[in-house]
Amino acid sequence: MERFIKALDAISEWTGRIFSWTIVPITLLVVLEVILRRFFHRPTIWNFEVTKQLYGFHFMIVAAYTLLHGGHVAVDIFAKRLGKRGQALLDILGYILFFFPFCIIILWQGFLFAKASWIIKERSWSVFAPPLYPIKTVIPMAGALLIIQGVSEFLKRILVVTGGRHES
Repeated sequence: MERFIKALDAISEWTGRIFSWTIVPITLLVVLEVILRRFFHRPTIWNFEVTKQLYGFHFMIVAAYTLLHGGHVAVDIFAKRLGKRGQALLDILGYILFFFPFCIIILWQGFLFAKASWIIKERSWSVFAPPLYPIKTVIPMAGALLIIQGVSEFLKRILVVTGGRHES
């Protein structure tokens, strides 16, 4: 099971490492827009649209990487009082009741949302009017990546509860 967990973690690790680099063009575009707006009084519509789509892409596609590294917000008022096994049991319950149903809905509804967007070749409302269907396709992709990493995290907690080797 450890090998399977490592394989799942590797998917999140590599997608996170690769796509975290989208923050570089986002930063460059924001700096460019600030310079154009403040010093040349020439704001652009295209920059806003591209930055918005890149940020949405970045935010969604690295969510599984963030889960892998424990970077999501967690309220652990009660969990801190429990031991490792108690925390793992609480996490298992949370994954079953909340995480997996949420991710399945994101995957399912995101697929329908993206499909509808592809069918009509949806475009933005702005004058620049970039296509929206590629970015909407990222929604079910993010759901799938979160499910993959969620399975890994769930299995890690199972190993902790059953006395397996993995530490979460």
